[in-house]
Amino acid sequence: MKLVVLTGIPGSGSTTILNRALEKVDYLHLNYGDIMTEIAMEKGLVENRDELRKLAADTQKEIQKEAGIRIKEKSQSENVIVDTHCTISTPAGFLPGLPKWVLEGLNPDTFILVEAYPDEIMVRRLNDETRERDAQKASEIQLHQEMNRAASMAYATLTGATVKIINNHDNHLDTTVEKLVEVLKL
Repeated sequence: MKLVVLTGIPGSGSTTILNRALEKVDYLHLNYGDIMTEIAMEKGLVENRDELRKLAADTQKEIQKEAGIRIKEKSQSENVIVDTHCTISTPAGFLPGLPKWVLEGLNPDTFILVEAYPDEIMVRRLNDETRERDAQKASEIQLHQEMNRAASMAYATLTGATVKIINNHDNHLDTTVEKLVEVLKL
């Protein structure tokens, strides 16, 4: 069984291509934040996902670690693809989406990064009325994608996983989905 981590910055289209690919492959789709919420609710620490960020940092780290272990356990009996953030852009700088204590339990086989041109991402974000996103310059979007590449290689160094980059350019959705399906079937 395989454990794959799929990530892309907001507006890259990672969720869109993942949902389409899941129609063609036999993978259990898990969202890391959803698993963290499930654990915190079981412990009586929160009533909803938005309360997670209000927990003490040490408590959040412990829940992150438990989520990685829980996901890894699920991957022992079926193929799992985890939708999460590789890095998080904050006003104070970039945070790793998968710190060491998460990677130790998760231990994925493959990291898949979904990328697009910065101007494509800018337009997608502007046209997405379902989300409220901060405006960013093309250079900031490019830097975030570069940070994801660097972080994913660091994660791969720690886990022995492979890293695959899939480009999701406008008007090529079907081709992009097929590329993701091919990687998932390897």
